[in-house]
Amino acid sequence: MPRLNPTTKLPTLLTKGLTRTLTTKPKTDWNATQYLKFESERTQPALDLLTHIPLKNPTSILDLGCGPATSTNLLATHYPTAKITALDSSPAMIARAKAQVVQRTPSILFETGNIETYTPTGPIDLFFSNAAMHWLKASERIPTIERLMQPQTPGSVFAMQVPHNLDEPSHALMWETAAEKRWGGRLDSVQRDGFMGPGELYDAVKGFCREVQIFEVSYYHSLDSHEEIVEWVKGTGLRPYLDALEEGERGVYLEGYLERLRGAYPVSGDGRVLLKYPRLFMVAVK
Repeated sequence: MPRLNPTTKLPTLLTKGLTRTLTTKPKTDWNATQYLKFESERTQPALDLLTHIPLKNPTSILDLGCGPATSTNLLATHYPTAKITALDSSPAMIARAKAQVVQRTPSILFETGNIETYTPTGPIDLFFSNAAMHWLKASERIPTIERLMQPQTPGSVFAMQVPHNLDEPSHALMWETAAEKRWGGRLDSVQRDGFMGPGELYDAVKGFCREVQIFEVSYYHSLDSHEEIVEWVKGTGLRPYLDALEEGERGVYLEGYLERLRGAYPVSGDGRVLLKYPRLFMVAVK
């Protein structure tokens, strides 16, 4: 399936699915337990991102979109002398993060706030973002990175990875299921901005950073079944769709989505299902 143009607004949910807004119902908070069902798989990209960071001993780190602190724990282990601030917009994620690490690592400061508006109180050597920047609106991403980097000293680093999978069946079939007539167009407002491609990202950040390293990795996660794909995305990409439905309707939507997944992902010889999960990485040095 060809990669979609993240800046194009198209007329139906089958083809647009590129700008995330939610007007039918207020969205629920993140579910840390659901998110952590695949903790190992979600943590691997953060580990891979760490290996590309050129800093040996940063004194101050801002973990942008820390979630339940899986990335925060990695940073604390990798940089044991650094002062770390862990930021997330979800009170549920911050509560889970505090429960997991604050007693073992009391120097970590946890804050609830939005990445696009948060301003550090002091200099930051490393901005680290594991699977969070794609949730910002497309128009806010580069300005946010530039705003955070602008007051920092030369040599400071912005490192991030984001899922780059809106054109994968796991996500394209969400839009297809949402476009069914049974929903009467109620899910048409559930959209998300696609992330820019590597070249566009490089050009945008190179204007205020002297070094920009960009690479893509496709992970192939071996899951027990197609149902496990549903469980995976229920913690992230499916949330806006389910939030827009009444509780009694969610099962119907999930049944239709699951049926489509069965047609899109073949069963391997051992009975398991491989979920392809592309991710885009960037390490930028001011």
